[in-house]
Amino acid sequence: MVESTISLSWLTPLSVTTLYLVVIVLLAEGLNRLSTADAEFTRKVVHIGVGNVIILAWWLEIPAWVGIGAAAIASLIALVSYFLPILPSINSVGRQSLGTFFYALSVGILVAWFFPQNLPEYAAIGILVMAWGDGLAAVIGRRFGKHRYQVWGIGKSWEGSLTMTVVSFVVCSLILMTLGSQIAQIILVSSLVAIAATTLEAFSKLGIDNLTVPLGSAALSFFLMQLW
Repeated sequence: MVESTISLSWLTPLSVTTLYLVVIVLLAEGLNRLSTADAEFTRKVVHIGVGNVIILAWWLEIPAWVGIGAAAIASLIALVSYFLPILPSINSVGRQSLGTFFYALSVGILVAWFFPQNLPEYAAIGILVMAWGDGLAAVIGRRFGKHRYQVWGIGKSWEGSLTMTVVSFVVCSLILMTLGSQIAQIILVSSLVAIAATTLEAFSKLGIDNLTVPLGSAALSFFLMQLW
């Protein structure tokens, strides 16, 4: 009985995490179907909300294999939704972006990389930099972006890019603080990660930034912290 209880101890955290994701998706679908909210806004609700699941996985100590399996399922759903109107809040049909698929893929890769090493904080840096940095950059850029530039034919705004830099710095700093790192180290690492994340986000052809930003931010913060 004790062994059975221990082996199934992950079921409650998994239930909490699953319920959270369902609520986020249903909220976005409700906004998309029942309100006049812009389609891009509802996608960002999912984008930011789903990213926060990495915090639950970290705090609740979700096993790596559970996170990897969930990411694989999410990747499949994202691909299907790309072609079929299953969840408009995730992807519009024909939208020329595989960003949602890359997002789910990046979660699976980072969980597989860092959770078995008991280093979930670096997976959290990668996912949350993407979730909050890119999410808020898109919202601010669309609403207040007056100064435009282009990379690979993709329109960006300096206001959005600045938001990406600031938010990425804050996210990275807050997580590194949980490690008890020195202030100077936190500022230096967070600054470099923020600059790198903003640069990678600018190259967002087909949504590839949803893969490069999380992996790049997590890898850079990890290697810099090991180096210093």
